[in-house]
Amino acid sequence: MAKERVLTGITTTGTPHLGNYVGAIRPAIEASKNPDLDSFFFLADYHALIKCHDPKMVQQSTREIAATWLALGLDTDKTTFYRQSDVPEIMELCWILTCLTAKGLMNRAHAYKAAVQANEQEGEDPDKGIMMGLFSYPILVAADILMFNGKRIPVGRDQVQHVEMARDIAQKFNHTFKTALFEMPEAHVDSNVAVLSGLDGRKMSKSYNNTIPSFSTEKKLQKNINRIVTNLLEPGEAKDVNGSTVFEIWQAFASEQQQAYMRDQYAQGIAWGQAKKELAALVNEEIGSARQRYDELMADGAFVERELQKGALKARAYAAPLLAKVREAVGIVPISG
Repeated sequence: MAKERVLTGITTTGTPHLGNYVGAIRPAIEASKNPDLDSFFFLADYHALIKCHDPKMVQQSTREIAATWLALGLDTDKTTFYRQSDVPEIMELCWILTCLTAKGLMNRAHAYKAAVQANEQEGEDPDKGIMMGLFSYPILVAADILMFNGKRIPVGRDQVQHVEMARDIAQKFNHTFKTALFEMPEAHVDSNVAVLSGLDGRKMSKSYNNTIPSFSTEKKLQKNINRIVTNLLEPGEAKDVNGSTVFEIWQAFASEQQQAYMRDQYAQGIAWGQAKKELAALVNEEIGSARQRYDELMADGAFVERELQKGALKARAYAAPLLAKVREAVGIVPISG
């Protein structure tokens, strides 16, 4: 029986943070241990160029994200771990799919519509500052997925549309060229995977600059957690766990027994300073052991690069034959006698 292929990626636009760890990396590494799954994980560095035009930042982020996955125990012998830009077949497929994708479909993409709406609210030209990378972003996502016929695509609820668009594009290709080259991907939203709030209460995101880096020093981890916005309730005053970022992050790292303990502490009026101190200790207990390995990997770029190249060879071993079939389907073939 063929294994179900799982595919997910992280854009290389910043330092990995606790939201990345809880929402993507931890569940992905856990899933990779399932012998019934075929796991493909990638660094989406071409996606990074949509938002980031600082080459040093893209390079540094690529290094940090790769080191994070490896430090946290990803087994690259049992998974395919690669950098998007090391698989040129993806970009060729992206262009072929672009030629089949209706502009109207891209007009409905949430990110593009949000950018247009923001311009209109400011009284600006609707397309001010909007690059084609943002507009056609869902097609590159489709190419990432379809290049490997990813079946199970773990995403947050805000990313489901991209998987649905990939299905639309795959169906259009298969119908147009009377083939069954592309399988239909399915969005997988795990309700058990936490979406963490950041320092200011909004979703933890590099875009909001409200993140808690995964592998800062223990001292800096505590300092960042201390910056989490809380209400003005004094020690001894009962506090509500609902809407509390401190408790939300605690819950993402705590056992059921530890969650019950902190609920009780909130009811008894634990001081915010004490709650944050205990939260930092809890987070450090889970990821602190990987911090030394992360530092070692950050200092050994050659090893990280070898791991990525190993993954690229595995990825291309699948991508090249599929792209050859795509080329044949669309008529891009050698001239025969």
